[in-house]
Amino acid sequence: MARRNPFANLLSHEESATDNRALDYATKGATRSLLSSIDEMASQADKLLEGETIVELDPATIDDSFARDRFDLDDDDYREEFQRVLEAVRERGQDSPVLVRPHPSQTGRYMLVFGHLRRRAAVELGRKVRAVIKPMTDRDHVIAQGQENNGRANTSFIEKAVFAAEISNRNFDDDNSTVMAALGADKSTLSKMLAVAGLPTPLLKAIGRAKRIGRDRWYDLKLLLDKPSNLEEALSFMESPAIATLPSDARFDALVSHLKTKKVNARPKASPARASWAPADGRLAAEAVTDGKKFTLALKARGPDARAFGDYLTEHLDRFYEEFRQQTDQQNNGE
Repeated sequence: MARRNPFANLLSHEESATDNRALDYATKGATRSLLSSIDEMASQADKLLEGETIVELDPATIDDSFARDRFDLDDDDYREEFQRVLEAVRERGQDSPVLVRPHPSQTGRYMLVFGHLRRRAAVELGRKVRAVIKPMTDRDHVIAQGQENNGRANTSFIEKAVFAAEISNRNFDDDNSTVMAALGADKSTLSKMLAVAGLPTPLLKAIGRAKRIGRDRWYDLKLLLDKPSNLEEALSFMESPAIATLPSDARFDALVSHLKTKKVNARPKASPARASWAPADGRLAAEAVTDGKKFTLALKARGPDARAFGDYLTEHLDRFYEEFRQQTDQQNNGE
């Protein structure tokens, strides 16, 4: 199975032309070295299967990978894709084996490294699943799993981002080299992936895999949601039954449109209320400014009266406030 440059899989279709030019421009020095190794990295998943013995296993003996690289396979977003795999296996059999490892803690069981839909198709058809069994460490497991994902165009950016976060949280190393090896991503791209994956899980589940939505649009949404009021608004908006019936890409678009429209239509902040006062002799002037819960009184005079009067007010604030409270209580009691 031919492998594609995994950086291309991190971008949506509408972003690919612009970002590919950026990659061409940047292919110098260390970046050239990184990019030249990407195709080789992505092909490792195939090499893991080459020359290995293929066996048939009961799919009931195979547990999911400990690192989640897909959203819920029961979701409508996977229905069309799964049907294609199912029909292909029904008509031609399982052309490509899945990769499993002996389960690290349960004797006689296996853990899936990659091949979710193929195993699911075997269950649906009541068949055994063709598999390669390969002992490996947890670190080798996630690298192989990630490299297989890089070779598939049907893994969305947000799925890769969540997968990257799961690997990073396991602390295989201090510099995320395992994550970068698994995903073929540089530090800048990985930083954005981890930032987006840090959005609340209920919100990510409500949006879904959003296959058409690429890195930059997800990161723009993350920046919008950095404002707490926007995040609360987004969670509330995604609970709408009308939104839940939309395809995943449309749910993403609807949310972004809603947040941007809300921002444009937000009420402008009211101007502070101002009032002026001056005594009959004109020896000073006062300006009062009310801005929400804040009240400011400024005194101005040619001579020392402003400071002296200000000191007088300060010294008698307790009396003035007590008089104010008594008058307010009387009014509230209807006296």
